Amino acid sequence: MELKNSTIKLDAPKGSNVVVLKNLYLSCDPYMRTRMKKIEGSYFDSFTAGSPITGYGVAKVLESGDSNFEKGDLVWGLTGWEEYSVVTPTQSTLFKIHDKDVPLSYYTGILGMPGMTAYIGFYEICSPKMGETVYISAASGAVGQLVGQFAKMLGCYVVGSAGSKEKVDLLKSKFGFDEAFNYKEEHDLDAAFKRYFPDGIDIYFENVGGKMLDAVLVNMKLHGRIAVCGMISQYNLETTEGVHNLFCLITKRIRMEGFIVFDHYHLYPKYLEMIIPQIKDGKIAYIEDVAEGLENAPNALVGLFSGRNVGKQVVMISRE
Repeated sequence: MELKNSTIKLDAPKGSNVVVLKNLYLSCDPYMRTRMKKIEGSYFDSFTAGSPITGYGVAKVLESGDSNFEKGDLVWGLTGWEEYSVVTPTQSTLFKIHDKDVPLSYYTGILGMPGMTAYIGFYEICSPKMGETVYISAASGAVGQLVGQFAKMLGCYVVGSAGSKEKVDLLKSKFGFDEAFNYKEEHDLDAAFKRYFPDGIDIYFENVGGKMLDAVLVNMKLHGRIAVCGMISQYNLETTEGVHNLFCLITKRIRMEGFIVFDHYHLYPKYLEMIIPQIKDGKIAYIEDVAEGLENAPNALVGLFSGRNVGKQVVMISRE
């Protein structure tokens, strides 16, 4: 990379398959916290000290040695937290953006990894049926807000939890949840679940872990399903909390399954066929929380863990 008089000259080496990107939007996602420490058997490598962190983003191709991408293409996928990145794309790390009639930032969320996570977790892992009862923790986040709306489209009874009155109100007024509650105001989660689900929970979309998961387990119905997407309450703890009610998995014949969205990217075209018409027809609501400038990216990421963001946290680097 060479800088001359504020003009950027970038080259993809001849015969290589690297792609040179100008980053436009960066995605702040909870899983990134786990990459800041060493975890045995993780699905992602830890960040390298002294190097830019990596994550999902939207970018413009400046130069390409890969025949699948051309100069000027807009893409989303794994990139660096920097203005310009040089990446070696694979089928699961960089996707060309074909539909540009929606905001580009959406490809960090509803049209990107979080949207696919909601789609796979709910439809593929939970195997939902019309009229079932569904509970979603961290429900106002990028994934939760979509899972709740998918469930309502199927005629389910949906309850979500969030960490502020503003977010609880959004779940009911904007995203169409039947009920929602502020988990910070509930001193007895078991009592809260019995209040909202007197007959039990069919599906739990797990984003939190710890005490939340423990309370949910005893309130699941027979043959309930739990999709384990994340456990954000545990990521900043030196010693993670134990879960004491796992015996319920046996007594209630519950299926609890963790999943990684990378394993399901072959279904991305199918997801786009479903979701893009709904976005354009205004049938699905989506909220972003946009921070501007690369210098504000660290603060935006940290804010995820105190619930400061409302909706999908995005960092805008450039408008093209």
